[in-house]
Amino acid sequence: MNTFPIFRYRISQKLEPLSLLSQITSNSSTCCLQVFSASESWLIYVEEGKLVYACYLNNMFDLLDRKLQHLSQEIPTLNSKIKQKLRARFETGVENQITPRPDYMAICWLVEQKYISSEQASILIKELALEVLKSFLTLNEGNYEITPESFLNDMPKFCYLDVPSLVEQCENKSRNPKIIESAVFQQSSFQPLNLQPPTEISTGQELSQKSILIDENIPNKQEQYTNLKSYKIVCIDDSSSVLNVMKLFLDDQIFSVIGINDPLKALTQVIRSKPDLILLDVEMPNIGGYEFCRLLRKHSSFKTIPVIMVTGRTGFKDRAKAKIVRSSGYLTKPFTKAELLKIVFQNIG
Repeated sequence: MNTFPIFRYRISQKLEPLSLLSQITSNSSTCCLQVFSASESWLIYVEEGKLVYACYLNNMFDLLDRKLQHLSQEIPTLNSKIKQKLRARFETGVENQITPRPDYMAICWLVEQKYISSEQASILIKELALEVLKSFLTLNEGNYEITPESFLNDMPKFCYLDVPSLVEQCENKSRNPKIIESAVFQQSSFQPLNLQPPTEISTGQELSQKSILIDENIPNKQEQYTNLKSYKIVCIDDSSSVLNVMKLFLDDQIFSVIGINDPLKALTQVIRSKPDLILLDVEMPNIGGYEFCRLLRKHSSFKTIPVIMVTGRTGFKDRAKAKIVRSSGYLTKPFTKAELLKIVFQNIG
């Protein structure tokens, strides 16, 4: 499955790359910074405040190929045959894949097979980071997301690079006077980010945290959405874990989310809250989602409010029931962030 960052759904905003780097390296953070612009996307992995890997989201093997070509001049065993084998083994041909990183897996494999040493892998990763950061520092507009965990957390690390030092080297290489001195990385200059993962979502619940980083092309009406909480969404599900995931998936800069886990009290709460959209679980105790939707449609205020049925059932009969009660859409569990956001954006506004 293709996976894309949530920030493709957001309107581009002015970004300060140095500020973002400062925030992820402060307080010995371990996280992944994902940044998306109209022309490029970047992934920057940090562990305990140090950079362990940086790469482009797309065309992941192109940059690695160039750096390996340069490295092969000093390492005879790193010949074209090995590089072809590397691509055949790890290149998926799927762009925009976030986890796992086949390019990083390829570097680990080269070390494991003793084609390069750990020290040479460290040099390779540093060269990759310098090139990635050099382009990242020229960014003016885009969107970003910071996730507290990544698959890289459990992978071997070959280096822990000082980000301010890398920025300074990029500055020296590019000789760009617009790049601010690395002194701006002082923590006091910026607001810290809360990088703690949601505490209520546990491994093994209905939806996995591993499906968080996903997305597809946003509809053309993206320009209508602002960073204000101008859309109210009610999520009705008897499972607290599902409600927590929905709240996590829905960008709090755009949506105000109300979670309801008691279907008997939900009707009154929905009428009071006057939402712009309702996400409704089908299988609930006491009153099912189809019956709940039918009751909603009888109320004059909810004849046209979008109601999305959420269920693990995918059969034709279930979809037919959803149409009979005049639901606006059908979302299958377990859903990804992309699937949730896509159907939400298609039905609001």
